[in-house]
Amino acid sequence: MADITQSDQRPTEQPNADQPGVDQLAPDGVDPLEDAVRPLRDDVRFLGALLGDTVREQAGQRIFDLVETARRTAFAVRRSEADRDEVAALFTDVPAAEVIPVIRAFSLFALLANVAEDLHQERRRRIHTAAGSPPPDGDLEATWARLAETEPGADKLETVRSTARVVPVLTAHPTETRRRSVFEITRRVLDLMRRRDALRTGSDGAGHRDRVTDAELEQVEQDIRRQVLTLWQTAIIRSQRPRIEDEVLGGLQYHEATLIDVIPPLNAEIADRLGSGDRPVVRPGSWIGGDRDGNPYVTGDVVRFATEQAAELLHRHYTAELRLLERELPLSRRVVDVPPELSDLADSLVEADEELAAAREDVPFRRAVRVVRRRLAARVRSSSSSPGSSSPAIGHDDDEAYTSPAEMLADLDVIDAALGSCGGDLARSPRLRDLRWAVRTFGFHLQALDMRQNSESHEEVLTELFALAGVSEDYSALDEEARVELLLRELSHDRPLLGPRAELSELAAKELGVMRAAAAAVDLLGPEVVPHYIVSMCGTVSDLLEPAVLLREVGLFSGDPAEPRSSVRLIPLLETIDDLAAGPDILDAALAIPQFRALIRAQGDVLEVMLGYSDSNKDGGYLAANWALYQAERDLAEAATRAGVHLRYFHGRGGAVGRGGGNSYEAILAQPPGAVQGALRITEQGEVISAKYSEPRRARRNLEALVAATLEASLLDVEGLGERAGEAYGVMAELARLGRAAYASLVHDDPGFIEYFTTSTPVAEIGELNIGSRPSSRKQTSSVEDLRAIPWVLSWSQSRVMLPGWFGVGTALRQWVDAEGEAAAGERLATLRRLNDDWPFLRTTLSNMAQVMAKADMGLAGRYAELVPDAEVGRRIHGVLTDEFELTREMLLEIMGQETLLDDNPALARSVRNRFPYLEPLNVLQVELLRRYRAGDSDPAVRTGIQLTMNGLATALRNSG
Repeated sequence: MADITQSDQRPTEQPNADQPGVDQLAPDGVDPLEDAVRPLRDDVRFLGALLGDTVREQAGQRIFDLVETARRTAFAVRRSEADRDEVAALFTDVPAAEVIPVIRAFSLFALLANVAEDLHQERRRRIHTAAGSPPPDGDLEATWARLAETEPGADKLETVRSTARVVPVLTAHPTETRRRSVFEITRRVLDLMRRRDALRTGSDGAGHRDRVTDAELEQVEQDIRRQVLTLWQTAIIRSQRPRIEDEVLGGLQYHEATLIDVIPPLNAEIADRLGSGDRPVVRPGSWIGGDRDGNPYVTGDVVRFATEQAAELLHRHYTAELRLLERELPLSRRVVDVPPELSDLADSLVEADEELAAAREDVPFRRAVRVVRRRLAARVRSSSSSPGSSSPAIGHDDDEAYTSPAEMLADLDVIDAALGSCGGDLARSPRLRDLRWAVRTFGFHLQALDMRQNSESHEEVLTELFALAGVSEDYSALDEEARVELLLRELSHDRPLLGPRAELSELAAKELGVMRAAAAAVDLLGPEVVPHYIVSMCGTVSDLLEPAVLLREVGLFSGDPAEPRSSVRLIPLLETIDDLAAGPDILDAALAIPQFRALIRAQGDVLEVMLGYSDSNKDGGYLAANWALYQAERDLAEAATRAGVHLRYFHGRGGAVGRGGGNSYEAILAQPPGAVQGALRITEQGEVISAKYSEPRRARRNLEALVAATLEASLLDVEGLGERAGEAYGVMAELARLGRAAYASLVHDDPGFIEYFTTSTPVAEIGELNIGSRPSSRKQTSSVEDLRAIPWVLSWSQSRVMLPGWFGVGTALRQWVDAEGEAAAGERLATLRRLNDDWPFLRTTLSNMAQVMAKADMGLAGRYAELVPDAEVGRRIHGVLTDEFELTREMLLEIMGQETLLDDNPALARSVRNRFPYLEPLNVLQVELLRRYRAGDSDPAVRTGIQLTMNGLATALRNSG
């Protein structure tokens, strides 16, 4: 790859999903910042050259030549100067052990290209800001300006101030298979490339450098070369499937790397600009270690590990910040007047070393900070089960330990107020400000750990418990009315069903073990550590109530009929299209029950509902799923309004467009009126977590985008349809119906589809890839319905079909346009164009579809179709996919008024045009290795090669799962 500087390598870009507006600065499509592409080109060339040198030095000239030949041939294919068979021919007879370094070379180039593109995004934002241009959409400055201009009503603004909450929830669905070691190396490369960029520009901004700077630049480039070598010598993928404990630590690395430092100052700014007082708006959440739906490895021990590791990380952070704060506050009693409140706090420090205590007599602020540190250490040491018990001690008595974050915050407030009295706001410490906001935001728990389980498991466990307790001989045999009656009776008191020595089945023992561990975490760290219980496959009121009985068993639910109480919210997860349609009826029925309504009242009159993007898409296709979600949000909001409760949505989005992915800012603004209401919880999954949160600046921008969209969607009229809403909804309902029928005709009704899917994609091999702790299917079947959404989407992205993001839409659009004959077709097409221009929902839906289609390659998909044992089935279904793809593209371009799929996204267009030839060898090699593996080739290198191609393609596509 040393020859990457040749003319076939043009600039590449991959815009971050949540940085809208930066590349769309001119309405005529002319990019006024095009000059910024040159540094990107230089960065890619530089990193590519280093990687090429490393390949030659480490793998030998022969492998290097094979990589270069594959690269040149792939670009020739893209220019229509060569046939795809020429790429495949390069590897036909090459032993698997020799193609592995080729796969690693292309995979690592994709990783390094990501680094260059991320750095380029920073550079473009700097230029954009320096040019005095208005902040782009998704930037909080743009939101503050928009709100100041529109002046939302006082009542609406006050409601948002009191309810605003934005919670990104990290989940353990790693379609990105990078190990933590690779993650850390990549971060170091980015930091060094950032330093290199600054040195090359020069401190005066004109590129002037002195001899010392040149020497430093040379050293930085040598350090980058060293990191590239380390990257080459580090295994990209795991040799064993990760345990859940590994996933917990993997999720926490993002807190350690960015979130723990980025969120507190962001919350401080939001509070200042929004006027929301001391309420933290942004709070982190996690499913990792609490989500046991389909994951048999989540146990009580895992819950303890997840909560303890998070608390230990937070304790280390607080301790480190307090040590630094202590050093920053040498203020002397001889110089400043110390308020009595601070003196009281400082004088409560009793040192074992009297001489040391006397020496600190003159520095009361340092003494006060030391008191905070001592009390925090005492808290950690006060419980043998608490994390951090091995932390170095400060002299303390355990009865002085903090019992709540509020106590720690009160002491920090005393220090802050004293600083203000000594010198006004200027004297106040930014570190202390951020630490106070950290305590408000993170408490002692760091992140909210959600519990999730499916309704079938609840039913099975309760059937056993009720039988053992003599409450019901067979709960599972009861009808819905009888179930609800029984559940409400049980929830009217606090008497447990079983004694501590009851003999339970393995499933029941494990479920109650998880619940007990959650209760123990709440006792230790506070109610915010486990605040939510999500019921998957929630189709009835009894499904929603069943977990409350289990929570009651461990003390997390109190059953006074008039005033039921629980710190844990019960959240129905509506997943399939039918579940989404039934959701409002379930809500109406549940809220009509006095006990349930009283529980919601005790929880602040806030009811949360989770919406499933993945299964609804897998169930009914892209268009039908998106419309079902939109409709459900409208109807659920109306049900909540009727009952007088505040509704909060939890969006279960994945990284891929087929799983709700795409630009988060635009997606939130595309929600129906009244759906956001100041609050948003949203899952962050797969390689998207790394793309958004692995680096502080990107983490800040992406969090800002979530907050900006939440505030705008809550306070402004973003739908913009007005009286035309009825017409728009009618059109969309019919399109969704047609799209679902077109999708079902292939996915659910075609007798050859299952064979095509399971053999033309690497779905079977994904189950063997060490990327996650949970099985790829909920049940041991080959049914599409039982397959998890992650492997479903990942398989189609690996084979470059991207089916979940577009299939059936072209047919739906064409049938709707032609429904009233040729004479009316033009008018109907004009209607769709107008709705695309005026309605954010449709515009976002189609734009996201265009982006995912741009990443598809039906020619490469044809090579995967050749893997289908029944050649006729392979050719036929590939033909169906290709025809629908072309029809969808044709209709999409007509409606959007574009010549290409990415006219409105030039940055992604450049990335697709210039980066994707590097994917060609990975796809070709994957097909070749799959063919060998399925033919019985037992060479371990074959299996390793397949895994590496999956990793490389997921890394390069960036939002594939």
